[in-house]
Amino acid sequence: MSRHVVVVGAGPAGLAAVEHALRAGARVTVLDQAETPGGQYHRRSLAADSARQPEFDRHRRLLAHPRCRWWPGSTVWAFDRVENRLHVLRGQADGSGRRRLTLVPDALVLATGAHDRTLPFPGWELPGVYTAGAAQALAKGERVAIGQRVLVAGAGPFLLPVAESLLAVGAEVVAVLEANPAATVRKGWSARPWRLAAHAGKAGELARYAATLARHRVPYRLGRTVIEARGTDRVREVVTAKVRADWSVVPGTERTYEVDAVCVGHGFVPQPELAVAAGCVLDGGFVRVDGTQRTTVDGVFAAGEITGIGGAITAAAEGAVAGCAAAGGEPAPALIRARDRARTFAERLATAHPIGSAWRGWLREDTIVCRCEETTYGELTRAAGDAVRPGSHALKLGTRAGLGPCQGRMCGPTVSELCGGAERHHRPVVQPIRLGELAARTEGEPE
Repeated sequence: MSRHVVVVGAGPAGLAAVEHALRAGARVTVLDQAETPGGQYHRRSLAADSARQPEFDRHRRLLAHPRCRWWPGSTVWAFDRVENRLHVLRGQADGSGRRRLTLVPDALVLATGAHDRTLPFPGWELPGVYTAGAAQALAKGERVAIGQRVLVAGAGPFLLPVAESLLAVGAEVVAVLEANPAATVRKGWSARPWRLAAHAGKAGELARYAATLARHRVPYRLGRTVIEARGTDRVREVVTAKVRADWSVVPGTERTYEVDAVCVGHGFVPQPELAVAAGCVLDGGFVRVDGTQRTTVDGVFAAGEITGIGGAITAAAEGAVAGCAAAGGEPAPALIRARDRARTFAERLATAHPIGSAWRGWLREDTIVCRCEETTYGELTRAAGDAVRPGSHALKLGTRAGLGPCQGRMCGPTVSELCGGAERHHRPVVQPIRLGELAARTEGEPE
């Protein structure tokens, strides 16, 4: 009988894993919290995007394969290591009638992706301050602009498609600010330029974004970032400043923009909660994998942003290898080469758009770091220096940073960096679940 492979996540990595697991003869069950496949990268507006229609048609055909089961609106909330059993809730996250199911696969591919990282600054908790991913999701998915006058700031090339999406729904983008100075960006992208030939398509994307910004007269500034948002009921203006290569502020370079919204993104952080629950070892916050995307847990594979931030092409290349290996096949050398080639692009991306170490210089004593619990920078630094409460666990209990509704997904990396590192604790419940759902009868694996 063919192997049963469960793929968690239907973004570029997950869909590539599905495709290659099916090619290798496996039965596949695909789970995603969203109602449509594609993840954030393939998110589109409610009106059909004719340029990408063939891509979405391919996704639909893939998920309609006779050996594939597609479970949209599904949340994996726990993983039983003893029985290798996934506990799943199916239904709308804000609904009351979610079904509680279990799956026991022969192999599991984790493609749970990443979410925005936003470094804190004074006023970032004000209404009207959005993550770059949220701004893009509203623009592309709902055709909603987060404001009329919007500033886009942070680090990395993701800022460009976000600005394009905002312009497409009628927002005025007053500027796009890349925190890394020109010398840093140039050094990252110009090293070993012959290797860029394999990524010629990216150059075309960059040219399109540049043309869009030029057409709308949107300035693109390097070495400048947002250091404060101001307002009472919501953001009314933002203060930007020139920063050095380490992101320390250059005094006297402050400039104020009047805005009604700002979207900020400083790259991405992985979502490894399910991998941690499965017992997978992490390296620097990412899931450790071998040459065929196997994790340190037998039968569990990982691909995409949870193994390293590299973009959609890298994620898909890793997913192809993971899907083939999970189905019991031997990944073809061409798949391995494509994956390795994509990873070199990811390394270049990290070199060109790093996070500067001096960003904490933006913070003040009363700057909120954990928005869920309203824990301030001053409270964190005092707790971290308290010899009576050593260790990250005591730090969390003492300040409640990371213990709010998001469970540290937003502030976790920041708290870790500010306070000298913090280990991830295994939580039996990976995603929020209602007490009534926890007490409900488990239906078991459907045939």
